[in-house]
Amino acid sequence: MRSKTLLLFTLLAIWLPADLVWGQAKVGTAGAQFLEIGISARGVAMGDAFTSTVDDASAVYYNPAGLALVPGKEVMFTQILYLADIDFSFVALALPVNKLGGALGAAVYYMDAGEMAVTDQLYPISGASGQTFNPKEYAVTLSYARNLTDRLSIGITGKYIGEDFGEGFTNITTKAKEDFKATGWAADVGTIYNTGFRGFKIGMIISNFGPDLNFNTGSSRAYPLPANFKFGGAINLIQNHSHRAILAAELSHPNDNIEKYNLGFEYWYNETFAIRLGNQFKQDSYLGGVSLGGGLKLPFNNKKSELRIDYAYRDFGLLEEAHRFSFALAF
Repeated sequence: MRSKTLLLFTLLAIWLPADLVWGQAKVGTAGAQFLEIGISARGVAMGDAFTSTVDDASAVYYNPAGLALVPGKEVMFTQILYLADIDFSFVALALPVNKLGGALGAAVYYMDAGEMAVTDQLYPISGASGQTFNPKEYAVTLSYARNLTDRLSIGITGKYIGEDFGEGFTNITTKAKEDFKATGWAADVGTIYNTGFRGFKIGMIISNFGPDLNFNTGSSRAYPLPANFKFGGAINLIQNHSHRAILAAELSHPNDNIEKYNLGFEYWYNETFAIRLGNQFKQDSYLGGVSLGGGLKLPFNNKKSELRIDYAYRDFGLLEEAHRFSFALAF
């Protein structure tokens, strides 16, 4: 079974575009950039080194194989206060289904960039055209995961993606009214392997592979999706009755940027309170990369259920910082 899983990833790697495999920097060439924004406060606080660590409903984003590690039903909601007053909301569900021999996951992503002034060749100054637009991007996903052995899990996610930059714009050449909208689909495939040594896990995911996005403007230009290959590992540095510390590292190989290296740390006290720290290396220097945060578990219903609250701060250097708040209910 393990050899079949390795073969699957080999075939997918061969299928992926060469620019993803060789990691050329092509910043700004891919569409649907919102798919690259980390959606879990816990994951972001750990520098997004989360591919091998994820074991909650956010697995629908970080690695669908992690859904097989979620012990029960779980609902998660994240609100992101992003750069330039951009609002990003995420809601996910993880549901073990014994009849299917695994677990299902579903999620909705929605980003609203707010109202902006239209600029073009005739009106390069913001606001001079008298037109405005309100970019919105969204995705709806469905995931399935299962344990192939007591140590190896695999998962897959299908995504419906939409980008809506507005309608009724005046074409400066034809004077005709135009809409700027696009829809498409993508898929993720991931695995997590537990070595059995100090909780050491290895995770891999190939994300956002699918056909290019085409806007309904009559233009022949298409935008590839932000495909990515991630490989990471995580190990328990300390694990006893009162303390648990995790160190995670990850390599990211996107098709529209340079190769990145992420490092994350998480410490739990009595499995109740957590502090986290992370960094994303090989980022553009002006974007920073340091992140930090904390978490709290609040059990109830005779400890059969729990509420988790997580927060993450991400430094963007010369740009503004971003804040994330995640709430999860496990039952």
